[in-house]
Amino acid sequence: MNTEKNIYDYSVKNAEGLTVDMSQYKGKVVLVVNVASKCGFTPQYQGLEALYKEFKNSGLVILGFPCNQFGAQEPGNDSEIKQFCSLTYDVSFPIMSKINVNGSDTAPVYDFLKSSAPGFLGTEIIKWNFTKFLVGKDGKVIKRYAPNTEPREITEDIKAALG
Repeated sequence: MNTEKNIYDYSVKNAEGLTVDMSQYKGKVVLVVNVASKCGFTPQYQGLEALYKEFKNSGLVILGFPCNQFGAQEPGNDSEIKQFCSLTYDVSFPIMSKINVNGSDTAPVYDFLKSSAPGFLGTEIIKWNFTKFLVGKDGKVIKRYAPNTEPREITEDIKAALG
């Protein structure tokens, strides 16, 4: 488990290409999800948006990181992805710039997430889109969820993290 760093040590780009300092989420609970618009799990956008609407005023932030590393399921550019999310699922939570979550050019924030909460049998690799990481108010990863974990199944963990 990665104990020295926390998610606030990283910066990422949003879908508009602007730098987002993760420290702006200090004191909030953050759910980080690698997303894709042409995936069997894409309908989870609906559940993620429902969670966001239910808990955003209590301190939940959901960050969607588009990724095209799994079956080329996110072929669009950042603008197209954001438009798809908005028009198809009425997504209001932040959509970030498309990244890689595995391999030599993995986004540093994902290196942190994967090392903090390894998956099945301790493997760090992300196996598919819609892998989720719940990060506590202290910036440390609380739990990793498999792609087939429906957003509503995380509700009790979110409530506990929000206190």
